[in-house]
Formats: sequence, C-alpha cells, structure tokens
Amino acid sequence: MPFQQGSARTRQRTVLLVGIVVLLAGLVLAVVLASILTHGKPEGSPEMLKWKERGTTKNLQEVILGRCYNYVMARHSELGDMDCLKIWESLKQAFIYKNPCNITSEDYQPLMELASHPIPCNKSLFWSKTNDLAHRYTKSNQNFFTLEDTLLGYMADGVSWCGDPSAPGINYESCPKRSECESNPVSVFWKLASKMFAETACGVVQVMLNGSIEAGAFKSSSIFGSIEIFNLNPDKVSAVHIWLMHDIGGPQSESCSGYSIRRLKSILEERNFQTTCEDNYRPVQLLQCVHNPDHTDCRVCTSPTAAP
Repeated sequence: MPFQQGSARTRQRTVLLVGIVVLLAGLVLAVVLASILTHGKPEGSPEMLKWKERGTTKNLQEVILGRCYNYVMARHSELGDMDCLKIWESLKQAFIYKNPCNITSEDYQPLMELASHPIPCNKSLFWSKTNDLAHRYTKSNQNFFTLEDTLLGYMADGVSWCGDPSAPGINYESCPKRSECESNPVSVFWKLASKMFAETACGVVQVMLNGSIEAGAFKSSSIFGSIEIFNLNPDKVSAVHIWLMHDIGGPQSESCSGYSIRRLKSILEERNFQTTCEDNYRPVQLLQCVHNPDHTDCRVCTSPTAAP
C-alpha cells in the first residue's frame, strides 16, 4: 500500500507544521503582551490626549438617539419628520478623530441645519445663573422655551463629548475644560446653539436673572451677556422683559434699580429694544414657594379683619 503510506506521512507532516505555526504564534503573542505590560503601548499606537474634564458620556450614540426620538415622536410630534440618525451622524462628524481644541462653528453647521426648528413668538426664555429655576418653570408652564427645551438643547443637556486623533476617535476618558482650551467641542456647540436660539426669537422675550448673587445679576461675560443679547434681532423682537428672582430667604443683592440691571437695560435700549424689569415675578416665585410654603417671602398679603 505505498499510496496510503505516503498519504499518512503527508498528513503527519501537515499536522506537525500546523503545530509548529500555532506554537510560534503563541510565542509571538506572549512576547508582544509582555512588552505592552512592561513598556506600555508600542510606537505607532499613540496614547489618548489627557484633559481635566470628564470624558465622553458612555453610550453617547444611544443617549442622543433616544433623546432625539423622544423629542420628535412624543414631546413635539409636529417635528416627527426629522431624521434622528442623520442628526446623530452630523454630531459625530463634528468631533470624531479631531483634536478637541481645534473645533470650529463650521464643524457644527450641518447639525444646526438638520436639528433647528422655529420657536413660537413671545415664548423664548433666556436665563443666567437661574438654571434650575428656569427649567422648573418651563416644565410647569410649557408655553415657554429655554434653549434646553429645543431639540438641540434637549439632546445635549448634561452630556459631554470630545474626539481624539488616535483610534477609536472618541475620548471616553477625559475632555478639555474651557480653561484648557476655549475651542473645545462642548463649548463651541453651546455658543453656536445659543446664537441660533437668540436669532430665532421673536415678539416679547423673557430673561430670568438671579438677584441674590453678590457680584451682580447681569454679567457681560455670561453666554446671555456675550452672545445671546447681541444676536437678538431688533426687527423681530419688540421687547425684553427681565424677571429678577431672589432665592427664598436668600440675600436681596440686587433689585431692578441695581447697577448691573441698569447696565443691561442700557445695552438693550441702545439696540432699540423696549425693556421692563420685575422683581420676583410672581408666577415663578410661587414655584419657588412650593419648596418653602411657610417662609415669610411666600405669604400672600391679606387685608386685616375688621375689629368687631
């Protein structure tokens, strides 16, 4: 049986060769792993850039898509034609594989065009240093919209993201703070979204400020003071109503006659806006009083009962 004997020897040699190849591959893998454990990543596999802010939100794609679908399908069904997958892709392309200190407003332009939608006139509410109160108010009175009540703001609120030139292109470990570089993905996004929110405002607009801050209720360096106020269109906006709120039981650091409010009114009037200011706008103060119903600031004045 010479043919069968030759076939057996061939099979034996093949098995032997395969065994040698597997053994060599195992040895090479072991050497590479040992080198990585000893010396870190090899050259050609650069480390992610390291920053001081928290990294990209885990499962960012699922978070953005979930919020987008919830907004356009459940909260505002009139926007149901918006393409959430395209919106996510345009957000991702704005920062993935990019140095997070070199982001520009042009990177976000496709996203802004895809996700923008009109806000009804007289319904825009701006805020500064009143984040929690302003959003509690819009949740209880859905006639008003802050930036965070628009699709763009709703998707991005409380979320962080940044890219990196090395794979996988998204940094989940850390992102730059504004103090590290101003042109970071999140800062550029909010500046552009704030600019667009102000540009679309029409009719009477409201701004809620904090009169309990010692440094003054209006700051020209805030997003409202540096971006939104200068992108309100005098041809579309007729008046700006200032609601100056004070913390229940907190300091009354500034009233409507205070220095920073006078400066704000001067800027607005120079741009041909009519302005009014109201201390502790009552509908908002009532919302504050839900948590402090027995405080003296929350007691409704009543007429004294006539003596018998």
